[in-house]
Amino acid sequence: MNNSAVNTARLIGAGLRALIVLTVLCGVLYPLAVTGVAQALFPDRANGSEIKDSTGRVVGSELIGQRYDLPLRKGEETPAPDLRWFQPRPSNGLGENSVNTQYKLILSGATNRAGDNSELLQWVKDAKAAVVRDNSTADFTVKPSDVPADAVTSSGSGLDPHISPRYADLQAHRIAERNHLDVQRVRELVDQHTEGRSLGFMGEPRVNVLQLNIALKELTARS
Repeated sequence: MNNSAVNTARLIGAGLRALIVLTVLCGVLYPLAVTGVAQALFPDRANGSEIKDSTGRVVGSELIGQRYDLPLRKGEETPAPDLRWFQPRPSNGLGENSVNTQYKLILSGATNRAGDNSELLQWVKDAKAAVVRDNSTADFTVKPSDVPADAVTSSGSGLDPHISPRYADLQAHRIAERNHLDVQRVRELVDQHTEGRSLGFMGEPRVNVLQLNIALKELTARS
């Protein structure tokens, strides 16, 4: 009986010592080491890839998209897009938060509908019609064949912060008209914010919508 009690106490003591050691190693030292390395080598990414405007205020992350909508009007279920700004890909997961009132994550995820799903097909048709209507101006008419896929479909996460250069260029005439700018100057702005393929061969060229709109805001302020 005494031997059994001694063995039990020994096992409990060993378990407690292992718990303390592993807690210090895995719960304290390892997180501190990883955090320290991340802050030393990749501080921007470690802190959420924050984007700041010209005043130094954090307005979002370069990894998560956000919407640019008008205030919700009485009787509307969804707000209309604010056509003064470049618009992102379609998504139901983007909204607003307390830092930037256009930036609240509601949900993330794909539609999980097959390519021949009638509801998805109708969404795409409606989105294409809206892109044609919203981006046609007095001297520039958008044709349905001009609309790229990313203008009418969301990404797998629904939070993609990028659009294709083609979609950004398609919006240039509308942006120029709404902000009283020269179209060529807007296109130059798009070119300046177009990122190439990662490592030169992975992915596709892309434009970060938030960074582009920050630059657009600065340009309109100067103009």
